[in-house]
Amino acid sequence: MATNTWQPAQYNRFAAERRLPFDELVDRCRPVDGVVYDLGCGPGTLTAELADRLGARRTIGIDSSESMLAEAHALTEARPDLSFVAGDLAEFGAEPLDPADRPDLVLSNAALHWVDDHAGVLARWRSTLTEGGQLAVQVPTNSDHPAYQLAARLADEVRDWFPAGPPALPSDSVAPPEDYARILHGLGATEQHVALRVFPHPLANAGEVVEWVKGTTLLPFRTALSTRPEGDGDERFDDFCTEYRRRLLAQEPPGPYLFTFKRVLFWARF
Repeated sequence: MATNTWQPAQYNRFAAERRLPFDELVDRCRPVDGVVYDLGCGPGTLTAELADRLGARRTIGIDSSESMLAEAHALTEARPDLSFVAGDLAEFGAEPLDPADRPDLVLSNAALHWVDDHAGVLARWRSTLTEGGQLAVQVPTNSDHPAYQLAARLADEVRDWFPAGPPALPSDSVAPPEDYARILHGLGATEQHVALRVFPHPLANAGEVVEWVKGTTLLPFRTALSTRPEGDGDERFDDFCTEYRRRLLAQEPPGPYLFTFKRVLFWARF
C-alpha cells in the first residue's frame, strides 16, 4: 500500500459527499450476526455506523494510517463490539485467521484503489469468509475526469520537482466494472451485484476540486515531494495546488460547479 500522510481534517471536509457511495454499498449488504471487517476504515465514523446498521456481534476496522486510527480509537469507548487495529488491507487474509475471527462480511469503502493486483487481493479477502459470507467494495474510478487529467498534466510539466518522477493517479489501478464481475464469479460468488455509479457533487466553484483531492488523490504527490533533498516539499506542494486551482478556474465558467465522481460498487455472497 502507498505510504501517505493522511490528514483527517482535510478528508472530512467533504464527509457528507464521501459517505454517499458507502450508504449505497451498505444497503446492498445483508444483516450480519457475526464478525465484520472494514478494510481501510479511515477515522472509523462509518465503521461504527456499519456495525449499527448490520447488527454485527463484532466489527473490526483496519487501517495503515496512525492519524486516522487515532481518531477511530476514540469511538471504542463503551463499544465492546467495535475495535480498530493497524494493518495493510492488501495483506488481509495472507495469514489464516482464528475460526472465531473469520468474517461474515468483508467491506472496503474507498480504499482498494490504493493497492495493486486487485484480483489477488480480493482472492485473499474471499478466503477469509465464512460459508455464505459477503464481500462489499466501492472504489473511485475518476482518473479520466478532466480535473484529474489536469492534475496529471501539471505534474508532468513539473516532473523535475519529484525526485522519482510524479506518481500515478491512485484510481489508475481500478479495473472496468465487468472485470470485477468476472473476478467475483471466478472466486465462486453465488450472488453478485456490480455497478458503475456517478455521484454529482455541487461545489462553490471548480477550484474547490483542489480541496477535495488534497484529502485523497494528491496525497501521493505530497508524499513524493516530501522526499526532495532541498527540504522544500511543503512549499512545492502549496505551489502545485495554487497553480492547479488557477488552471481549474480558468477552464471552467465562474460560479457553482458540478463535480461528477464515478465509483465502482460491487457486492457478492459466496
